[in-house]
Amino acid sequence: MLFEGIFDVDGKRKRVAELFERSAAPDFWANGETAQSVLKEQARLQKTVESWDKQWKALEDARVLLELGEEAKDDATLREATQEAEKLGSAIAQMEFSRMLSGEHDRQNAILDINAGAGGTDAQDWAEMLMRMYLRWAQEKGFKAEVVDVQAGEEAGIKSAEITIEGEWAYGLLRAEDGVHRLVRISPFDANARRQTAFAAVKSMPDIEQDIKIEVRDEDLRVDVYRSSGAGGQHVNKTESAVRLTHLPSGIVVACQNERSQHKNKATAMRILKAKLYELEQRKQQEKFSAIAGEKKAIEWGSQIRSYVLAPYRLVTDHRTDLKVGNVDAVLDGKIDEFISAYLLQQASEKEQSKA
Repeated sequence: MLFEGIFDVDGKRKRVAELFERSAAPDFWANGETAQSVLKEQARLQKTVESWDKQWKALEDARVLLELGEEAKDDATLREATQEAEKLGSAIAQMEFSRMLSGEHDRQNAILDINAGAGGTDAQDWAEMLMRMYLRWAQEKGFKAEVVDVQAGEEAGIKSAEITIEGEWAYGLLRAEDGVHRLVRISPFDANARRQTAFAAVKSMPDIEQDIKIEVRDEDLRVDVYRSSGAGGQHVNKTESAVRLTHLPSGIVVACQNERSQHKNKATAMRILKAKLYELEQRKQQEKFSAIAGEKKAIEWGSQIRSYVLAPYRLVTDHRTDLKVGNVDAVLDGKIDEFISAYLLQQASEKEQSKA
């Protein structure tokens, strides 16, 4: 069956048997950490296999009902078979979702960085367009999104923005957006109305403060307070409520200015700093977390993961999956789930193939 190949059920059965045999060894608990890891993998794979077996049985039951209904020309039985098939479709869709989002931190909230790249004012305007796209996406998903820091461009747009997005699977979904995004359009900032290319980079991180402990020593931290330059009312702009944290050993700088309270801004900035320090440590030490660390590329031509062309034609193309969408306005209005799903499914398939 097609889906059995997609989910690699036979491979998972074989792996479960291997892990069961390994856990039965006399010296299995000699290394507690390794033993726990083995049992965790075994339980996860066993759950997938059992879920597959359950859906396979449901499919057989629906098939029998369909045959009985057709033979007896019984509408009630046919309706029941249709309902069972619909349930089966939903269950398989859920299995596919679990296959895509199986990373250790995929369920976490996300921290999203957006930075303008090559392209001058057009790039800064493009960064602001991307910020709006992700805010609209989060709104449609029912997630809570906050722009905690934004650096305005000289003429238009933004140089950078930092957004926190709260919602189950937020990081797992947004990690598909990591990379350089390219815009091609007739520049509104060019007096001769020429076509221009602009770039902006997107980077997601899991908000992991509740799961792990990252120690930040006071002597390693420089705290600067200043007046907010963003929205928030007269009080925000007249008092030094914005906070900038500089982690001296790593050089990481985090700022937050969206709250009226300096205390709240500092707490948010500290949370983001810890997430960035965690990412830095994982990038240095563990290849296992390469999906979190990401790949650093120049924010310019040749490194883009996706192109948004508004002129001379209109098309959004993801260069990793070759998915193309002609409704550019809808994409820029936050309709990006199709791109996210295509990339995550591709990654899940490649990961399973590499284990084979």
